[in-house]
Amino acid sequence: QVQLVESGGGLVQAGGSLRLSCAASGRTFSSYSMGWFRQAPGKEREFVAAISWSGGRTFYTDSVKGRFTISRDNAKNTVYLQMNSLKPEDTAVYYCAASTRALKLELSSGYVYWGQGTQVTVSS
Repeated sequence: QVQLVESGGGLVQAGGSLRLSCAASGRTFSSYSMGWFRQAPGKEREFVAAISWSGGRTFYTDSVKGRFTISRDNAKNTVYLQMNSLKPEDTAVYYCAASTRALKLELSSGYVYWGQGTQVTVSS
């Protein structure tokens, strides 16, 4: 069992930055691939970024490439999402999730544990 708790969300102006953190409980954190998803009001949950268990591979949706960076610290059982050059369309609830898969990490169906989410609001 893995419990995930996100933090770091908030209100920021367009062009600003935020760093989201996701702290995981349990000793097996390093065996999971980790992902970030987001859900805007009235829209379906969408993939944002993912990272392999070792941190050696990262994946991003096209709309955040070059602006967002996912990283992890297995010693701290934490995964991060650094978000720069934020846009109003990045406004959403952001969720972290843990997957036992190594591939197709853009698919939410592959994730077995989810956090409760943290709100990110970008004003224009």
